[in-house]
Amino acid sequence: MRVLILGGNGFIGTAVARSLSTRGLSVVALARDTTIAARRYPDIAWVKADIAGLSRPDDWRSLLSGIDAVVNCAGALQDGPRDDVAAVQFSAMSALYRAASSSLRMFVQISARTDGAAGENLFFATKRQADAALRDSGQPFVILRPAVVIGRTAHGGSALLRALAAFPLVTPLVFGESQMQFVSLDDVADTVFDALSGNIPAGSDLDLAVPQTLSLAAAVAIHRQWLGLAPTPVLALPGILARLTSGAADLFGRLGWRSPLRSTALEVAAGGVTGHATGSGRSLRSLDETLAAYPAGVQDLWFARLYLLKPLVFATLCLFWLLSGTVALLRFDASAAHLVAAGTPKALATSITLVTGLADIALGLGVATRRYARPALNGMVALSIAYLAAATVLSPSLWADPLGPLVKVLPSIVLALVALAILDER
Repeated sequence: MRVLILGGNGFIGTAVARSLSTRGLSVVALARDTTIAARRYPDIAWVKADIAGLSRPDDWRSLLSGIDAVVNCAGALQDGPRDDVAAVQFSAMSALYRAASSSLRMFVQISARTDGAAGENLFFATKRQADAALRDSGQPFVILRPAVVIGRTAHGGSALLRALAAFPLVTPLVFGESQMQFVSLDDVADTVFDALSGNIPAGSDLDLAVPQTLSLAAAVAIHRQWLGLAPTPVLALPGILARLTSGAADLFGRLGWRSPLRSTALEVAAGGVTGHATGSGRSLRSLDETLAAYPAGVQDLWFARLYLLKPLVFATLCLFWLLSGTVALLRFDASAAHLVAAGTPKALATSITLVTGLADIALGLGVATRRYARPALNGMVALSIAYLAAATVLSPSLWADPLGPLVKVLPSIVLALVALAILDER
């Protein structure tokens, strides 16, 4: 069987693609970014495409050539510069159903429980519409509705659980009493294989979750124990803080940063993730069992701690470079005077001050935008080295200055390198 995986390099999509490939199925994984995934998983055939742009049946027909089954693991939590929720979750799927006609042996849809908390949210509304269109399409299908998915790797909400578990001294929580159900990522992948193998009847619509219901606080405590950290008291934070946080996360979402603290995620967290029944016929692993199968190492602790530090690192770099450039331009004559005093001709000193001040501001703005963050960070490192080299030639005495104007550039270079190291989301 040749299977097309939509969203093949996502959290669920990667696990499904690997699971099916190791079981002997021929897997084609479609994703928007395939370069790194193709290096990691060379046994899988990768196809680069943006699902949001596949809005007509003709857009899908070549992709479906020779395909026996489709597993849809694609989704978008919230609209942003690179995400169009309605296009990805409904418009493209409707076009796919029409393109496939009745040629597929099975269509497995990874959906969500859309009648629970935040059910009218765009994310859940478009999932619900796509599910209904699939039922009406005439395709043989299985719809799977996983609860909170936990795996060896983490992304989005599962990454946030780990980050909260690693918080020092206290565990700060909003909606700490919200109830949640969980399912292992491996169980999701195994159930997809069951659906493709015919072990689940076509037309099935199944919840995937263990019966156990945990509060958010209890789930974080389990993750903290898994990380090997001592228990800490829960610090209950007011709901207004959640609204302020989600507002800020939504703002940065417009700049391309996909934070798990955006309003859609917090709306779900406020209402909880419950009501799922175990309907696959499988014995599913509990949260404790899932984590116990993958003992945590120091790299997991590093990830958890760096996850919450990441926005602070980027905000610090952004403000540092913005302020550096702004101060240089506001105190233009004084800034240029330093170069003149070092022997630089006044006209050249004026040009250098203007160009470097504007460059600092541009890099500060660039690092705040996800699309331009990597070139901006590389630019910060390169420009900082250029500053140090030029200052060493023009005014080497600055290295011995008590205020350390050159020495202080070195930590900013290191911070930019750290930001580059933790930039990738998956």
